[in-house]
Amino acid sequence: MRHVRTSTALAVAALALTLSSGAAVAHDGDHPFANCAEAYENGYANIAEGDEHYGGHLDRDKDGIGCDQPPADFEPATDADAAEDTAEDDRTDLAATGGNSATPYFAGGGAAVLLAGAGVLLTVRRRRGATQ
Repeated sequence: MRHVRTSTALAVAALALTLSSGAAVAHDGDHPFANCAEAYENGYANIAEGDEHYGGHLDRDKDGIGCDQPPADFEPATDADAAEDTAEDDRTDLAATGGNSATPYFAGGGAAVLLAGAGVLLTVRRRRGATQ
């Protein structure tokens, strides 16, 4: 019975960690681009740290310049194009992030089921060992 309580406590802890704020946040809204593909589409590349469009998630090599490897067909935006594109694309592109607001719940549910199954397996093995 002790193992079931431990497994339940672990499942609850995993669920709480999964559902905590920021567990699957792809874009926190402090900057306009969720990823470099979106920045390139809007005509931005080589975004320097301190620029309003810079985000740490855009700077994978941590050199202070985000999205510093634009594709060959990249075309920089003019100031008028950039303002227009940013205004139109203030939504999060979920296809690019691979998740939505339900992702933490699915991950938490999966973790809870996995931990509960592990607890049941341990309990069954211990009981079989005790009876033999």
